[in-house]
Amino acid sequence: QVHLVESGGGLVQAGDSLRLSCRASGRTDSIRTMAWFRLVPGNNERTFVAADGWLGVKNYAYPVRGRFTISRDNAENTVYLQMDRLNSEDTAVYVCAAREGGTTTQQPELYDYWGRGTQVTVSS
Repeated sequence: QVHLVESGGGLVQAGDSLRLSCRASGRTDSIRTMAWFRLVPGNNERTFVAADGWLGVKNYAYPVRGRFTISRDNAENTVYLQMDRLNSEDTAVYVCAAREGGTTTQQPELYDYWGRGTQVTVSS
């Protein structure tokens, strides 16, 4: 079993930055890809934000390209999301996900493990 715990969310103003963290525990050696999704207000569908896969391949959703950066530590048991130039459209619950496959898929159905999420609120 793999457990994921996020941290770093908060309330910020437009233009500010936040850095989210997600720590994995349990059978972490089975994880090949870690990713971030978000649930925006009024819509509970998990939408893709960014992923860091096997051999360091990364993928970003169009709305966050150039503003967000995903990274992992050397042990690959923690994933980070650096969020810069935040705007009100980024307000959401950010959820950490992991999968045993190594490709950076954008489909939430293909991820094996999920965290509880951390709230990010951006005021305009």
